[in-house]
Amino acid sequence: MTEHDLEVIALLGTIYPGWRFQVADAPGVARWWAHRYRPVTTPQHSAGARDFIGRGTPERLAAALGRHAEIIDRTRR
Repeated sequence: MTEHDLEVIALLGTIYPGWRFQVADAPGVARWWAHRYRPVTTPQHSAGARDFIGRGTPERLAAALGRHAEIIDRTRR
């Protein structure tokens, strides 16, 4: 994991505090993961929320987390 990866993880943690982040190196490809600290509820899961999300880049992970936040907000109403 590079210094840049650590900075990105810190930034993601600031923006999305309910998640734990990691970078898992697959053969030749870095994979970015977010794991929720609290599991999603059954209604949230039915609406598409997940306990963990993986993407190939931090930008794609951030976009997925933004969509996930919308799902969580909709299920709270």
